[in-house]
Amino acid sequence: MKSGASELARSFLDSIRDLLPILLVIAFFQLAVLRQPFPSHGELLAGTLLVILGLTLFVRGLEMGLFPIGESMAHAFARKGSLSWLLVFAFSLGFTTTIAEPALIAVAKEAALVAATANFIADTKEARLDYALGLRYTVAFSVGLAIMIGVLRIIRGWPLHYLIIGGYLGVVTMTFFAPAEIIGVAYDSGGVTTSTITVPLVTALGVGLANSIKGRNPMVDGFGLIAFASLTPMIFVMAYGMLIK
Repeated sequence: MKSGASELARSFLDSIRDLLPILLVIAFFQLAVLRQPFPSHGELLAGTLLVILGLTLFVRGLEMGLFPIGESMAHAFARKGSLSWLLVFAFSLGFTTTIAEPALIAVAKEAALVAATANFIADTKEARLDYALGLRYTVAFSVGLAIMIGVLRIIRGWPLHYLIIGGYLGVVTMTFFAPAEIIGVAYDSGGVTTSTITVPLVTALGVGLANSIKGRNPMVDGFGLIAFASLTPMIFVMAYGMLIK
């Protein structure tokens, strides 16, 4: 119990240390450059404490739960020796974690609102909801496919840079054909997909799988899934925009 409390206290201090530069930058520009006092001091202090506490609990939860479960499932699938089930699991993991990403939900909602304002879609609640949901499912499918291919890469020993270079050639090619209204959204979707939920589980899966396969180096083969997962949504979202157009 004491060990758990000390670890939580250490995580809390680490969170303060990590957030301190951000707080100092904001304070400097607010007080020294803009020369304006902070509004609502009580709410600001309470919000800062909640952010620190939330970051502490989030990081501690990753260490206690998500990283271990991701690695243990990768080991279990490797011992089971079923490639098909492993690929199904990889796709399902990528799809479900992405569809639940808070950042993706927010970006899809904002993109639907802007698309309606620009007359890219009908300016109705139903059209905006359909557009946002279609965007989220498109991104989630692309991430699931990327994780599945990434897992196959670890198993087969394919060089990562070939996949990354080929993927970005696809992004550049699609940019010439996609509607201008969707290109920025597509590029941003590659970043928002790899956020708080997706990254820990996918990283744990890659490292755990590389540890479980003889001849694989976790440093060389275990990482790279996140880069590939952030690449494929750009291609698929541009294709989605072409379909909608």
